[in-house]
Parts: sequence; structure tokens; C-alpha cells
Amino acid sequence: MDLHQLGEERSLAYHGAIAERMLRKPEVLEAARRRVAGWLEAQDPPPFYARKWSEILARDLSSVAAFLTERTELAVELRQSSPFAGALSPQERWKIHRETRERFEGTP
Repeated sequence: MDLHQLGEERSLAYHGAIAERMLRKPEVLEAARRRVAGWLEAQDPPPFYARKWSEILARDLSSVAAFLTERTELAVELRQSSPFAGALSPQERWKIHRETRERFEGTP
């Protein structure tokens, strides 16, 4: 089992759930924007991931939601420094982890 790939699939599933929630509850996006603003203020110069997230989160809601589930190199990289911590409950995260592992183990 490729644990790196499993981690990426979990991150993708987690962010897919966040995208769905964000479309119903735009305050999820606002919380992420506040977190990134804090990142930008905390370091001079701000790190790459903070600058890129700031650019992405400035887009409209549907564009941000679409980015969260992209399989592009940038999306994969930025999901590793996600501003969406706390958007899902621990129970939701564990369910995603379990389901992703079960799907992953079921593939040849």
C-alpha cells in the first residue's frame, strides 16, 4: 500500500467534503480567508502557501470549491497547508479517513 497516495486521497476527500459544506455555508470560506490573512500578517515575507491561498480564496465561492478538488500539482501542494482546519468535525474526518482507506485497500 502506498501510504503517500493514501494520504493524498484522504486530503482530496476531506477537501471535497469541505467544498460541499462551503457551498451551503459560505462562512466556511470566510473563516479560511481570516486564517490566511493571519498567515500573511505573521511573517514577512509571507510564505508561498499563504500568498497562493490568498489568491485562490479571493475568487468566488464556486471557483474556490472547484479548486479544492482539483488534482493539479498546485492544488495537491496547497492542500498540505490547508486553511480549512476545523471545517469538519472530528467524527466527519474519521469517517472520511476510514472510508478512504477502505476504498484504497479495495483497489488492485
